[in-house]
Amino acid sequence: MRILITNDDGIHAPGLAVLERIARELSDDVIVVAPETDQSGVSHSLSLNDPLRLREISPSHFAVKGTPTDCVIMGLRHILKDRKPDLVLSGVNRGQNIAEDVTYSGTIAAAMEGTILGVPSIALSQAFAYGNHEAIDWSCAEAHGATVVRKVLAAGMTPGILVNVNFPAVRPEKVEGIAVSVQGQRNQSLIEIEPRHDGRGNPYYWIAFRRGRQSPAEGSDLHAIADGKISVTPLRLDLTDLPSVTRLAEALE
Repeated sequence: MRILITNDDGIHAPGLAVLERIARELSDDVIVVAPETDQSGVSHSLSLNDPLRLREISPSHFAVKGTPTDCVIMGLRHILKDRKPDLVLSGVNRGQNIAEDVTYSGTIAAAMEGTILGVPSIALSQAFAYGNHEAIDWSCAEAHGATVVRKVLAAGMTPGILVNVNFPAVRPEKVEGIAVSVQGQRNQSLIEIEPRHDGRGNPYYWIAFRRGRQSPAEGSDLHAIADGKISVTPLRLDLTDLPSVTRLAEALE
């Protein structure tokens, strides 16, 4: 099995090294194509107005000056154009990608692009405790990653569907199981704009998130992570809401 791996945190991100070790538990044929720099939050963007720069940093390891989506296209349509991979793995992301995160995440977008191009694709992310951005414990993803991927592949992957896997911020032995979850929804009142001033007194702003009490819906990815479970969520590329199609068709005909 040939595996293409990528991420949105950049070619030198520790989570990418974790993912490569996971991939090598599954196959000896692993190719890394990842962004030159951190591309977190770029979603499914393409570089249409700038050229893509490709750099081979070591055998089977390539850096692309572009987005995660660019990396998957570069991998499938250029680097591996004559030897298509059997699987695309994206991650392991620094931080969870659940609920609305899936619409912002470059990690998820890379798996989407792999799916669009006809390759089974799985995104993997490691949650961390609030305020612990620097000292992330990757052991849960590393210990359970290969097993979860094997189980997902054994169950079969439907064309047009990618799988989003999130590991809780607990030690591997503390995992409470695997939960097949639906995409959750956060309390959006927690998002805000934080104003600041630079050294010259000019204003600038950060998008910020306040801590607050949440009661995630049972069965959601938010609930699974809060319970210390590995969340596995199948996501569709087709975003059409069929009930609305019927309703609008009746209203507009």
